[in-house]
Amino acid sequence: MYPPEYRYTKEHEWVHVSGESAAVGITHHAQDQLGDVVFVELPDVGAKLQANGAFGTVESVKAVSDIYAPIGGDVTEVNEALIDMPELLNSDPHGAGWLVRLKIFDATELEALMNAGEYAEYVAAEGG
Repeated sequence: MYPPEYRYTKEHEWVHVSGESAAVGITHHAQDQLGDVVFVELPDVGAKLQANGAFGTVESVKAVSDIYAPIGGDVTEVNEALIDMPELLNSDPHGAGWLVRLKIFDATELEALMNAGEYAEYVAAEGG
């Protein structure tokens, strides 16, 4: 369920690194807890994100939740498709539902994140 090449946070975000850039999104567990996503607020291209800093919100029929950056970086792209189709976060959270792409500040920040197995165990321990 959780792609093994991704890294995960305790706040249920994922990051997928490709060279010096990375895609960021929310996990299947996060979207499942939120329910039907109806709106997504994302930063502008060029925004500087700090690891563990809030950078946007996801609004569902149940709640509004902050999104936190797993690692720091400059936003190079935002997923414009989510403006018209926020439900992509529900249907494909680890693929087409990505949120932003970053130019990574410090790759060593990845070491603090969980791998897929550790994240699955974390979710199970939370009762998910």
